[in-house]
Amino acid sequence: MKKLLGTLAALVLLAAAYLLLWPVPIVPVAFTLAAAPGYVGVHATNTKLAKLQLIDLHGEVGPEHIAFGPDGKLYTTVASGNILRMNADGSAQQVFANTGGRVLGFDFDAKGNLIAADAVKGLLSIAPDGKTTTVLTDTIGGDPIRYADAVVVAKNGKMYFSDASMRFAPKDWGGTFEASVLDIIEGASTGRILEYDPATQATRLVAQGISFANGVALSADEQFLFVNETGKFRVWKIAVAANGLNVAQNSPQATVLFDNLPGYPDNLMRGLDGKIWLGFAKPRNPKADAMADKPWLRRLSLRLPRALWPIPKSYGHVMAFTEDGKVVADLQDPTGNYPETTAVTETKDRLYIQSLHAHGLGWLPRP
Repeated sequence: MKKLLGTLAALVLLAAAYLLLWPVPIVPVAFTLAAAPGYVGVHATNTKLAKLQLIDLHGEVGPEHIAFGPDGKLYTTVASGNILRMNADGSAQQVFANTGGRVLGFDFDAKGNLIAADAVKGLLSIAPDGKTTTVLTDTIGGDPIRYADAVVVAKNGKMYFSDASMRFAPKDWGGTFEASVLDIIEGASTGRILEYDPATQATRLVAQGISFANGVALSADEQFLFVNETGKFRVWKIAVAANGLNVAQNSPQATVLFDNLPGYPDNLMRGLDGKIWLGFAKPRNPKADAMADKPWLRRLSLRLPRALWPIPKSYGHVMAFTEDGKVVADLQDPTGNYPETTAVTETKDRLYIQSLHAHGLGWLPRP
């Protein structure tokens, strides 16, 4: 019996030592969060997103970004690294290009080049024939761009894109999802917004201090950028003219348009009639929120099996808003059958739903 008790005591000590001392990749930072508002008010629970129709992607997964090109074709990025091109109804699918990385966001420039934010490769330009890929920039002042996430091209040709994390590059940490989880759990707010000017080939820091800088959209007059801060559940409105601005410091050049949102905001897409669409990858998790001011607990959680992590449940949710911060549409699917509804691409007759992990391209008739 004494031997058994001694063995049990040793095992308990080993388990305690592991939970307290085993090295983890994050250096968590304490921060405060307001209590999650839940699905109330303009975000009151509904099922408007529940009857999605699916376009078969023939084995491809994760239509993370969807946009129509100058040729009228629908383009979408998928987890394999492919960029698919097809008709609006999903027919005539073909692989337009493969970057060898993972494109999360893209836009088109005036010459018809597809400008891609590749989480592995950096900011890329892909020729209209899909055969030539040029790295526009993968560093800023010698510092690597670790997690290019979203990009938008202004009328003057300048490109604004998010570098979600200066700490966790997807190529080093098992992929985009894994790297994003580490960055958000750490909470160090190292995300930034960059500008690339093809005329001078210069990359400029616009804003920094963002907890996982994600979706980016330009205002109609192109004087402001709307930026999703995924790790803090908010949307910023940042002046394009800002230079090296830290959003944590009070400045008239950066204001919070939405705060304390009910989920993790992901992509931003300009829609019709002045709308901007926002998608929520996941709803908030009370257990995860409660760890905001407890860095030691977040460090400990990474030592537990992933099944015990406070991963939020699946919940479909997208919304549209005006530039002055008025919510004009809110669509939900509490079942979460279509996972990680990251944003909406709106046409005159359809709403295409973007997703990080879906096995098809979801769409609804436009209301």
